[in-house]
This record gives sequence, structure tokens and C-alpha cells, in this order.
Amino acid sequence: MDPFDSNSTGERANLPRNMIENSMFEEEPDVVDLAKDSAAFPTFPALDPDEVAYEPRSSRLLVRGLGENDMDEDEEDCESSARLLGMSFMNRSSAHRSSSSPYTRQAPPRSCSRPSARTMVVCVLFLVIVASMTMTGCRKPNKTTPFEPVYPVSTNGELFPWAQYRLPQSLHPLSYNVTLSPNLDSMTFTGCTVITMIVQHNTKRIVLHSAGHNITKATFKLGEGEPRDVTVLEYKPKQQIAVKFSEELKAGQTCVLTLDYSANLSHTYDGFYNSSYTDKDGNKRVLAATQFEPLSARKAFPCFDEPAFKATFLIKIKRKPAYMTLSNMPKAQTTKLSDDLFQDEFEKTSVNMSTYLVAFVVADFTPISKNVSETLVSVYSVPEKKEHTDYALDTASKLLEFYNNFFEITYPLKKLDLVAIPDFLAGAMENWGLITFRETSLLVGKQSSTLEKQVVASVIAHELAHQWFGNLVTMSWWNDLWLNEGFATYMQYMSLQTVLPKLDIGNLFLAVRFRALDKDALNSSHAVSTEVNTPEQVEEMFDSVSYEKGASILLMLNASLPGDQQFRKGIMLYLKTFSGLNTDTDNLWNSLTQVEVPTQHLNVSKMMSSWTSQKGFPLVTVSRKGDEVTLTQEHFLLTSENATRTSSLWNIPVTYVNDSCSLDPRCRQLVTLETKSVKGELLKKSFFSPGVNRLGRVSFQHVLNLLNYMPNETETSPVTEALLQLNNIYQLLDKRQEQYLVARMKNYIMSLFGSLMDNQTWTEEESVSKQELRSALLETACGLKRINCIQKAKALFKQYVESNGTFRKSCSVWLLNQMKIGRFCSTSTDTATYDSEKRKMLRGLASTQDVRRIVWILKAGLKGDPIQTQELPLVINAICNGFAGYLFAWDFIQENWDSLIEKFHVGSFAIQTIVKSATSQFSTKAHLDQSEGARFSDEERSGSFGNHQAEPAVDGQEPAYAPKISVIEVLTNRQPGARRQDNSSVCTIVGPCLLTPFIQARVLIKARSFALPGCGQGGSFLVL
Repeated sequence: MDPFDSNSTGERANLPRNMIENSMFEEEPDVVDLAKDSAAFPTFPALDPDEVAYEPRSSRLLVRGLGENDMDEDEEDCESSARLLGMSFMNRSSAHRSSSSPYTRQAPPRSCSRPSARTMVVCVLFLVIVASMTMTGCRKPNKTTPFEPVYPVSTNGELFPWAQYRLPQSLHPLSYNVTLSPNLDSMTFTGCTVITMIVQHNTKRIVLHSAGHNITKATFKLGEGEPRDVTVLEYKPKQQIAVKFSEELKAGQTCVLTLDYSANLSHTYDGFYNSSYTDKDGNKRVLAATQFEPLSARKAFPCFDEPAFKATFLIKIKRKPAYMTLSNMPKAQTTKLSDDLFQDEFEKTSVNMSTYLVAFVVADFTPISKNVSETLVSVYSVPEKKEHTDYALDTASKLLEFYNNFFEITYPLKKLDLVAIPDFLAGAMENWGLITFRETSLLVGKQSSTLEKQVVASVIAHELAHQWFGNLVTMSWWNDLWLNEGFATYMQYMSLQTVLPKLDIGNLFLAVRFRALDKDALNSSHAVSTEVNTPEQVEEMFDSVSYEKGASILLMLNASLPGDQQFRKGIMLYLKTFSGLNTDTDNLWNSLTQVEVPTQHLNVSKMMSSWTSQKGFPLVTVSRKGDEVTLTQEHFLLTSENATRTSSLWNIPVTYVNDSCSLDPRCRQLVTLETKSVKGELLKKSFFSPGVNRLGRVSFQHVLNLLNYMPNETETSPVTEALLQLNNIYQLLDKRQEQYLVARMKNYIMSLFGSLMDNQTWTEEESVSKQELRSALLETACGLKRINCIQKAKALFKQYVESNGTFRKSCSVWLLNQMKIGRFCSTSTDTATYDSEKRKMLRGLASTQDVRRIVWILKAGLKGDPIQTQELPLVINAICNGFAGYLFAWDFIQENWDSLIEKFHVGSFAIQTIVKSATSQFSTKAHLDQSEGARFSDEERSGSFGNHQAEPAVDGQEPAYAPKISVIEVLTNRQPGARRQDNSSVCTIVGPCLLTPFIQARVLIKARSFALPGCGQGGSFLVL
């Protein structure tokens, strides 16, 4: 999946996940694990094996805390134990539950004698001084009486037979037959879902997912028996429904559950949702589309909505004659039900699919098509934009042929549709056979630049890679999302380097890897493969750790494996071995390890597990003493001194050459750094390859030397990275109104890059790399009000206005800060059909410094008219980058938080972008305190997204070089709690340091000629 849009460059950064604490404060109590001992109590039925398999750690803590502490009989206090258990349950639910609890708990039989008066006095005293919470005088409970499982209460008042977030494994779906009848006038739909299942082990219940459905009828058929009506229980907090039986379903039996229901089409961007667009004649056209990843298939039809529950699907959709329908498979037949109603039936899927990959569209789209390797490839759009689909069709066709050959596994479906959806929050979604896109991620106008084509090609390459990584072979659970997204990200860059080399995709891959390093260097990062147990945590996995870091470690692995083809052979073995199945990370490493090569054999599983099972990355320090070279590793942490630093070690492949051989790739040698440090003469007179030892501590003079080289730099990546980091500092100083320092910073930037800015042309440029360089330099020049840049931009914009928008040049972001030009472009966004140009205009419009316009834009984006709500994260990001708007945006987010989380899921990439865009502009202690006290920081309400800082720049994301520091804290001796060093003020900037992409460092600077707020002459400037 393509998480939103990299232009807003939000990244999500995970909070540290302590699953025990999280689970202890969930809304509902967990099922207590008694299955292992249940045989000892014949009067109580044994629990389902599912309850054994899914015993939560919090349950073990609570129950075993009572049963395993061996107190003396005189000291045993059953009342305090019961109180401990009760308080735990109360703490979980008190913030969310009314006085009428949705749980019914039957306490085990036990009796207590009445405590003596002396005991009561002692207990009261202990409570007052909070020194003890125990009482004496209670007999030991009967150890032969078990605790009963605690189940939540369903909507009809009956006990719901399941209390876990994950579904039980007692049944597995084999096939779905789904019939849907959407009404695009009333924005409702009815449905009938028939699920054929097989019983995996004996059980008395069926538990599956359903959200927002009014189930009107339910029947159940066991084997060849007759269908019978059943009662469906619903537990809304976990979006689960269940059917209970008086007799057990036996392992190996097949059964069929049929559910009739009605529901509203979603008004957000997930599930089965309604969308609209305005045609060329100004008429509003409505449509319905789907977005199921990660947890929203349950909103369209009842299902087992977890990746491991793969099944086949047969879809039928009723429609009016003015519409057409699409689904994963080709259309099998169309039946006329009446003069005004047709039913389209699609072929049964030829592959088993996870529910999140199911998709359907009801619209009036127009296609263009071509046959590629016995697959019909089509690109669909609204009729007015059909002329913008040619590039996507050509690119998808080339990439499909490439992947078929590279993996040596032919794409398994008969057709592959790429559909541009007018209202679509993500960049794209890899639904098998029906890939859906945001229009800007798929459509390319005739005047589109090569840079815009690069964006579209990247998204298509990513989503097509998913047809193998994610669709054919799927992670078992969302903790291993990186197996989908990391691989698709890696393949998107690798494939385009071969298929479309002119797009110069290498610079883009390098840029997004730096943004991943920014996030992974924070203490709030998370492991590539990490435990997730709540919907918010699932949403949070769609971040730069899963995408860019996942891709980066695959790039490292490919470079480290002996032989040119071992990596390719390993992933081919992985795909063929697990085709149609679900996997975990170990399955991948084992497949790569099994590939035999004639040269040295590397234990891939041993090496790579250190990169996927722990957060962060290592700093490798290389030191030399005489002929001896020492390599030392430590956890590189870009944070304050008192943060938790781990003792983690990585298995690091170090590539080197020595003076006995040239730099030819065949001369490379490999040593693995597995321990804290390694010494030896092995590396005598060695030259290490890029990336091995460049992330280290360097003096500030080295930083200045690197920056002083900028006027001579001609490559894109060093310049754009340096501009990004310097602009970060400039914007923060500007927002702090440190005018003297702002002026000095502006002069410093101009002294470094002025000559490069002046050398840029304003004519057509074919090279993508040069376009990126020019874009970054000229935007900085105009933003800093460099006279020649402003004059040229105004002249070009005048031509654009006089040509009625047909002139090649578009609105400059700086120019759009002007009110008059803003009005022009706000009108142009309504009439332009060139989608990427619309977004540029919108971004420019949101860059205005007119506060009244800022307020109007924010309200229009929230309302969805005339600015689409899907663009609200982009709008807020652009507003926050400006001086006038970031505080207005911050107030807007807080005041409209409830509306925002109704439109965008808590923990989603959109919410992360919105929050990060505002808070990343803060640099004072007051704003830090205000941020920590904001409503969205409450974990019980909003999950643990608050500290995510990374930017998934994958599907549909425009490359952006806007400031990306996510958490900046400037502490001085004028602020409470400031740290001091050498009796001088200490300014601490927590965030990416101002270095070229080839260096990330922690630098201690004696600031005699360069200062920040609070750092005077002789002060210390500490960049972490």
C-alpha cells in the first residue's frame, strides 16, 4: 500500500511498545488462561484451544500474581488480591465505561471471616499513609476452584463468546460469495455474504469481523444438512460478531454461514466508500470505491479480516445502467434484473486472497487497454482524463514483463486494472488485479515533467511488485508488514533502474533512505518486525521503518551476498516455496540461506535478524593505531544524553579493498562485525566502501569544510540534503523571531549556494536529477527573496496568467504567497484537469501569509468543499512551513481533533502527518509543554502514534525537500531545566544534523562565530 503522500513527507514514528503495559490498560479484560489445568475441575468445561493459544501476557500477570505467590497461611490476604485484580480491571476501563459495565464477572466461590476491629484500624492507617494495601484475617481461597473466563457483553445483553483482539483459529474460511447492491442516491447498500468454512478444531462458536452492518438474517448449514436460522451476537468495540452453538462443531467438518445485511456507504476513505467528482460540464458525478487495507474489509462484508485467513472470492454487484463495475477478476456475466438494474458477476478468484486485497468499484470510468504476456492490462479514469492514461499503461506493461521475467513466476490473473480514483487518501493500493490510485499517482498530462513521470512510475512499480510480495506471498500478521512494503519499495527502485533508467531513480532512493535514518535514530523508533496488538498499532506500522528501512536492509543484504545472483535466487525460492501462503521474517531469511553458492557461505538468518528484531542502527567507528585497525559499533541515537541507550549489537557486513587490488568489484572482501569491536591487521591499508564508516563523530571544522565545498558541488543529493538541513534551522530561527540570527543564516546560505542558484536555467530540463537540483535551489532562492529569482519568477508567472494557464510554467510557491496571485490560482484549481498541477497550486495557495486566507483554507479542507479533504494533510503541512500559519494550524488541529479522527483513522499516516507538521515547527519549552498536554497525546484515546517521525515516501509520493525535523528542542540557560556544559549555556537540537547526506554525526561545536538562541560567545552548540 502507498501511505498517503511523500510531498507532505510525514513519517510516522512508533512509540516504544511495551505490550504488557498496553494490554493491561486496554478497554476490556482479557480471557484468563485456565485451559491447561481445566481437566482438574470436571464441573467446568475446558476452554477452546484458541484461548490457550491467545493467552495475553496481561492475563498471566494478573492471575498468576494471585496464584503463584506462596504466602504463609497467616499472611495470605484474599481480599487484597481480589482488590488488586479489580483495580486492574477498573484502571483499564474507567476512562471509557459508564457505571453499567459491559462485562459480567462471576467470582469464584470463596468466603472470608469478618476482620477484627484491630485489623480494620491497622488497615485504615495503612491506607492513609499509602504504606500498605493488605489486610489480615482472610482464609486462603480454595485452590481447587478455578477462575472463570471473563467475556464482554454483546449488544443484545448476552455474553459475547470471545474476548481477544485476534480471531480464534477454530475455523478457517474456504470461500466467500458476496452480493452487493449499492444505492448511490441514498449512499447505502445491502449485501448477502455466504462464507464456506472448515472446522480446524472442535468449537462451539464462530467469531468473525463485521463493522457497521445491520444484519437482518443469518442462517447456518453444517455439512450436507439443512440451513437453520441462528442468532448473531455483536461486540462493537472489537468489530466482531459471533454465533454460539449448543453442540460442538467437529474438526474436519465444513459449514456455511449466510448473512444478509444493510449498511451506509462510508463517508471517510476506507471500507466501501462514496466518492464524487465534477465533470467538464460542471455536473457532480458520484461513485463508490473500496480501500480495505489494513482493517476495513469488515466494513463492506462480514469476514475473517486478518491476513492469514486466505480464501477465494466470488463477487456480484448490482448497478444502474449508467455505471460500470470492476473487481479483482474479469467479469463473467451481466444479468438484467429490470429496466433500471443490472447485476455484474465476476469470475471466482483463481487464487486464495487475504480480505484486505479484495476490491470493487462502481463508477462511469473509461479504460484504455493492451495485452501483455497473456494478461489484459487496463488503465481506468474519469472520461475527461482518458488522454492522461497513456504513460501509465506503457509503464505498467513494461514493468509487468520485467517482473514476470525477474521472478520467473508469471502474474497469475487474467487481467490487471489500474484505476484512478478522484477521492483516494493513500497514494495507491495493491488490490490483486485491481490496483487503485490517487489521480496524481497515475495520470500524467501531456505537459508533465520528467520529474512528475518519475513519481507515477515509482508508484506503479511499487504496486506491481506487491502482486508477488504481499499478494502471492503474504505476511501472517501485521507485525511483519515490512515483508510486503520493504520488498515492494526495494523492487520499485531496482526495477526502474533497469526498465526506465532515464528516470534516474537512484537519487530518490538515496533521499528516502536518509529520511528513514532520521526516524530510526530516534529513541521512539521501533523494530522492523515488532509486536502489534491494537488497530492503532497496526495503522502505525505503515511508516518509513517498514518501507524505507526494510528496503535499505535488503539493499545491504544484496550487496553483501557472494555471487551476483544469490539474492535473486533466494527470493525466487521464497516466492515459489510459499506461493499462496502466509509467512514470517524467518521464512525469508531461511530461503536466502538455503541458496547454495560456490564461494563463502553467509548465514543470512543470523546476520539479518539483528537488523529486523531491534530498533535503530549502529554507528561504526574505525580507528587506526600503527598497523592495527579497530572497528567498534554502538547504537546511534539522535537524542538527549539522558535517553535510554541500548547495548544492542548488529551483525554488520563490512566490505573493503586493500592496496593489493584495485577498486574493481571483484576485489571486494567481506568481514562481519558481530561483536562490540574487532581488531586486527586484516584491514591494514584498507579503503572502506561508502556507508560503512561515514556515519561517525567528526569535528565541526569538518562540517564547515564540507559545506564550504557546496559552491563547487554539481551532484544533486549533497546539495539538496544540505539545503534541507539549513532550511530547517532558518525556518525555526524565523519562527522564534531571532531576526539577527535569521539575517546571518540567510547570508550564510547565500554565500554557499548563491553561485549555484544564479547558474540555474529556467528552460526545459530533461534530466530528472537536474530538475530536482534546480527545484531545490530556486525554491530556496525565491523563499529567501533573492532579487533575480523573484524577478524571473514574476515574469514567468505573468506569462502563465496571460496564457490562461496554457503556458508551460506553473505557479511559483513564493509567488502564491501574494494575495492577488493566490486568488488566480484558487480559481485555476477548479478548472485545471492536470492533477499534479492542481496539487502544486493548492500547495502554493496554502503557503500564503495572509492569516484570513489561512483560516479559510483550513476550514475548506476540513469541510471538503472546494478543497478535497484528502488534501488536508498537504494543506496543513504547507501552512505550517510558513511563518504566519503554523500557530493557526496548531489551534485548528486541537479545536477540530474529533472531526479529524472521524475522517482519518487514529494512528494513520494522514493523522501522523497532520500532527507532525504542526509540532515540528516548535522550538521552545512552552510549546513542548503545550504539545505534551495536547489531547492527541493521550494514549488511551489515540494509540501510540504521537512520537512517530518517519516519512513513508513510496507510493504516489512526490519527492520533497521540505524541512523534516520532527522533534526539535532548543534548551538554553534562560529556560528551566537547561543542561550546562563548562558553565556555559548548552543549545541542544534534537533532529537531523546539518550535514550532507554522506555524513550524519554528533558534533560538539565551540560557537565563536556561529550561534543559536541562548548561545553567546564561547558557548557550546551541541548537535545530536
